[in-house]
Amino acid sequence: MLDALLFDLDGTLADTDKLHLLAMQQLLHEDGRTLTEAEFDAHISGRANADLCRYLFPDRPLDEHLAFADRKEARFRALSPTLQPTPGLVRLLEHAEGNGIGMAVVTNAPRANAVHMLAALGLEGRFGHVLVAEELEKAKPDPLPYLTGLQRLDAQAGNALAFEDSVPGVKAASGAGIFTVGLSTSQSAEALMAAGASLVVADFEDPRLWEVIAELAEGARR
Repeated sequence: MLDALLFDLDGTLADTDKLHLLAMQQLLHEDGRTLTEAEFDAHISGRANADLCRYLFPDRPLDEHLAFADRKEARFRALSPTLQPTPGLVRLLEHAEGNGIGMAVVTNAPRANAVHMLAALGLEGRFGHVLVAEELEKAKPDPLPYLTGLQRLDAQAGNALAFEDSVPGVKAASGAGIFTVGLSTSQSAEALMAAGASLVVADFEDPRLWEVIAELAEGARR
């Protein structure tokens, strides 16, 4: 039976990658540097701040990494006072609530961003748990965040669906043994499938997703 839905945050609940890219471009421009969308997609999208700062500033100390991450997240929040949910998301949340399916957010974003985004989307209180990488021992692409989400929801991987838009996120969710649905908001379908997605859709309205939900609800897929 389907008893758990686990959602990434950025790029999954809302298409926010372009705002994160803009925030980073603005800050790096102040430092005399540039960042292309291709470089962002290949090396930064979906990664925890600690990992992306090591990529951007390999020779800088940890305190400078932390300062940049804080500035980047503050700039992102300033750029996104309101957000629009990915098409079909509200329908899916209502379906889960009506059928007693537990829900959690599992994100590499910091707690302040999760709180901000859920408020900007009007989704406060819709998820039973919000797990953030900074409060766990390991971030995505390690499966620990999703394994923790399953534990919090008292659910088995075979009775769950995960939704992700990034390569690290798909690797984490599929590595936890969860049927992972990739959303092609920031990566190609080919990249998401290669990372371990079992299905790739443009949004939550895709009929193929609802077929999977029906199959899991009937216990037919596993």
